[in-house]
Amino acid sequence: MSSILNVIEKLKLNVLNIEDVPESFSSEVYKLTLASGENVYVKIPFNKVKLYREFQILETLQGVIPVPKVLDIWYGDESTTGALLLSAIQGTPCTGDIDEKLSFQMGVYLAMLHEVKTPGYGHHLADGFKLLDQNNWRLHIKSNFEKWKEPCKEILDSKLYERCILHFDEVYSALPDPDGPSIVHMDFRPGNILVNGNEVAGIIDFESARGGSSEIDFTKVNRYIWEVNPRTKIPFIEGYRSIRPMLVLERVLPFYDFYDAFSAVVWCKNRGIEKNQTFLQESILTLRNSVGYCV
Repeated sequence: MSSILNVIEKLKLNVLNIEDVPESFSSEVYKLTLASGENVYVKIPFNKVKLYREFQILETLQGVIPVPKVLDIWYGDESTTGALLLSAIQGTPCTGDIDEKLSFQMGVYLAMLHEVKTPGYGHHLADGFKLLDQNNWRLHIKSNFEKWKEPCKEILDSKLYERCILHFDEVYSALPDPDGPSIVHMDFRPGNILVNGNEVAGIIDFESARGGSSEIDFTKVNRYIWEVNPRTKIPFIEGYRSIRPMLVLERVLPFYDFYDAFSAVVWCKNRGIEKNQTFLQESILTLRNSVGYCV
């Protein structure tokens, strides 16, 4: 609570009520009711990279797709990473059933996001846009996997770990050329899609967004939308295709499902195994299914 009080003071806000926003897995998010009666949100990112990333992406997307407006930004001090003051969107996270109309709209908005080109493969920092090494998305994917090997080795069963290493080499070499560079959300799932009834009201949480290959955004779409309700897949794809061509998903989805789960194991290790145990076990199960390893 001390961090949000610090932000309120720095941004000189006259606040009537502070409400913690649950399900914010990385950053701290608070809903504030101002003395004027207006509702706004404060987001305190996990680190400064996420602060600059989200700020620049939200600025870029104003008027393109429905996203929060940045009302103010504070660049932080020795105790707080900084904060974004964001406008409220009239909608709630999409936690209920997704019908065909809503799924179609989700596809449209993801395609519109992917139509926004970036200077290259990379992300925003304080001093501008930083390109990936050699501006190469495939090299970036491989480099990430290499970095994740050691922390994963400490957590995964040794046989599962060895299967994962072999599996990566096999599926990575079969990937098609990347699609991009364009803005990719990196966490496009129902919790980050705000709805009013069966209409998409807005897209939130761009702290991981960057210039990448569109293929990576279908990982969570597949896991949290299509696999939960298979009837959503066709209208989603139709919505997407109404804006831009769809990738041959069969060539990329299995790889990214595996890659994302391997990454999640490292995330759980870094953020605390005990408090993220459910997510860790879900990720390990995904790895086992990906490599065909049964205990």
